[in-house]
Amino acid sequence: MKVHVKKSDTVLVINGKDKNKTGEVLVVNPKEGKLIVRGINLVSKHQKPTKKNKSGAIVKKEAPIYSSKVMLFCNKCKKPTRISHKIEDGKKLRVCKHCGVAL
Repeated sequence: MKVHVKKSDTVLVINGKDKNKTGEVLVVNPKEGKLIVRGINLVSKHQKPTKKNKSGAIVKKEAPIYSSKVMLFCNKCKKPTRISHKIEDGKKLRVCKHCGVAL
């Protein structure tokens, strides 16, 4: 499965409980078509007591979301955008459809 975003891209969530929130992509899993975004889709995880954490805890952590629920976010024009490809100096660049700046 092909994923349209890469690690460290800024994305905007377009569907679900975190709609209209932006965040940075931490992990991309193209095999499942999912990704993990910082601060998005937080779930509570119960941790057992360990030697480091004597009492145990309930920890909030990011869960994976489908890549179809996010759009790439252009930091220059401050809009969610699709991308086009441009070839410069033999390299393929991803370019914002609105303002034309390389992402």
